[in-house]
Amino acid sequence: MPLGERGDKSDSRYSGVETEFNDDMPQILSFNIDGGFDFVVSPLIDPSYRPSLSDSYNNGHVIPPFAGSDLVVSPSQWSSRVVGKISSWIDLDSEDQILQKDSEIALKQEIAWASHLSLQACLLPTPKGSSCANYARCVNQILQNLNNMQLWLRIPLEKCDDDATNGVSDHSNRGQIDSWETWNHFRLLCEHHNQLSIGLDVLCSLPSANSLGRWFGEPVRAAIIHTNSFLTNTRGYPCLSKRHQKLMTRFFNHSIQIVVSGAPVHNLPTGVLELDANHTDNHIDSIQRHPLRAYLDYVAYLYYKMEPLPDQERFELGYRDFLQSPLQPLMDNLEAQTYETFEKDTVKYLQYQRAISKALLDRISDEDASKITTVLMVVGAGRGPLVRASLQAAEETGRKLRVYAVEKNPNAIVTLHSLVKMEGWENIVTIVSSDMRCWDAPEKADILVSELLGSFGDNELSPECLDGAQRFLKQDGISVPSSYTSFIQPVTTSKLYNDVKSYKDLVHFETAYVVKLHHVARLAPTQPVFTFTHPDNSTTKCNQRYKKIQFEIPHDTGAVMVHGFAGYFDSMLYKDVHLGIEPSTATPNMFSWFPIFFPLRTPVCVQPGAPLEVHFWRRCGSSKLSSDNSCVDA
Repeated sequence: MPLGERGDKSDSRYSGVETEFNDDMPQILSFNIDGGFDFVVSPLIDPSYRPSLSDSYNNGHVIPPFAGSDLVVSPSQWSSRVVGKISSWIDLDSEDQILQKDSEIALKQEIAWASHLSLQACLLPTPKGSSCANYARCVNQILQNLNNMQLWLRIPLEKCDDDATNGVSDHSNRGQIDSWETWNHFRLLCEHHNQLSIGLDVLCSLPSANSLGRWFGEPVRAAIIHTNSFLTNTRGYPCLSKRHQKLMTRFFNHSIQIVVSGAPVHNLPTGVLELDANHTDNHIDSIQRHPLRAYLDYVAYLYYKMEPLPDQERFELGYRDFLQSPLQPLMDNLEAQTYETFEKDTVKYLQYQRAISKALLDRISDEDASKITTVLMVVGAGRGPLVRASLQAAEETGRKLRVYAVEKNPNAIVTLHSLVKMEGWENIVTIVSSDMRCWDAPEKADILVSELLGSFGDNELSPECLDGAQRFLKQDGISVPSSYTSFIQPVTTSKLYNDVKSYKDLVHFETAYVVKLHHVARLAPTQPVFTFTHPDNSTTKCNQRYKKIQFEIPHDTGAVMVHGFAGYFDSMLYKDVHLGIEPSTATPNMFSWFPIFFPLRTPVCVQPGAPLEVHFWRRCGSSKLSSDNSCVDA
């Protein structure tokens, strides 16, 4: 029963079950797939096997007792229905030399067999003890020659703090280390390899919300929820605490597969399958009930009661965690498809219309409305959406307007001429085919309107362009926007870091990317960086900037890995009309801008309570702009 059969979710979510060893793989698959699960997490080898105890160990011809040959089920079933579970006894960091040697041999044998079967993933056992250096060394060696198979490192979701609560108290975790640090140590020794990911063991008690949040920037592929983590509802069926329910919803939203593990701990009927109020499976046959089916049904219930994705989120699905270089409209002429995408953002242009309306009302009194014509210049007019918004604002306020539409893209000029003719604006709108920095205006403007903002506010050269255009704005003229501020925050985002790292050069680490952030952990609230105001009437204009920022990561989060910084902007168009993507004040339902991502060449691990210091520079040259940052774990 794929949880993702409904079409109103972003991706398919699949449910698995952890099984014990059985050398009859067809029977394991038949029983669990018919019981409602999509895949099994199953041992590939008899757990009693030890290489050193084999009769053939010394001559190297040992044939391990695998769970059947590759012929017992079809290749497609091996690939789509089985996740290999590596033997849990393996301990490569044991002081017992025989166990250590057996562990390395067995690990390599099992992963080689899983690779031969074309499995999509294998679940590695949790590192034992405080050291995992030899284990990580061996896994890293395997990863260098592995096919496309993923290795899921099993990590318990635990961290000792006073916030580790839910409906069930679990004092057994006292004295345990933060499991995130175990994961972090292991992945650093494996050099952030993109085929190493996490199978997260969800236990009875949960760490604080801040601590949990770290994991959503990490490569978690599966959440293994144990039957003893379930509570019992009034009808005797399994259910989860409110905190566990919220966590499960976040797993679903991040396309993390759910694996049910353990023996049933609720006394439920074992006869023919019955549905209670929580069950939503439409495929009901008289089949023998799987002993863990009640737990699966509850997981499905949580999935099905999720709210459907909003239209905007649905539109943005294809952009999630996809690196894009920022547009450079000053250097490059945009294509028709790009213009069309931005023109569909009605929220943005309604905000512009509101701002222009307020500017017109402030500029011209009601008594002078019929006598005075306001001169408005749209610099960077594109295909005309701001021209339309300006004229609609004039109609709404009853003000007379004369518009200059300045655009350097000769292809967009063609569309502008067609629009003006079609709408009958010939006597109102003058089209100027020129770069705003080179044009000599025939008269001064009362209002200067532009949409030159980038995801970081100033990263598409808005300050330089508007400073150049300010010469044809009246001394008391109004600029829309009137100001904008950039913001940053530290983030964990293993996926984006590995995507940049895959280019294997320095240039890509020195590039800022526009990206719809999804698999990301935001580690601290945003802080402002640079602010620009227009018009800038100072006598010594300089758009170079430097800012030192210190972030305090909440102490209960634990240690964190900073892969880079997410950047946003907030703009005041005019007076109280604002536009922006800074998370706490973001304009709802606007999609013209995604955040910007500044990757760090070397990720920084910040320990609990330690401040994170960041230095940002904005440097301007005659032919280019650069934004530099330096991160210091103070």
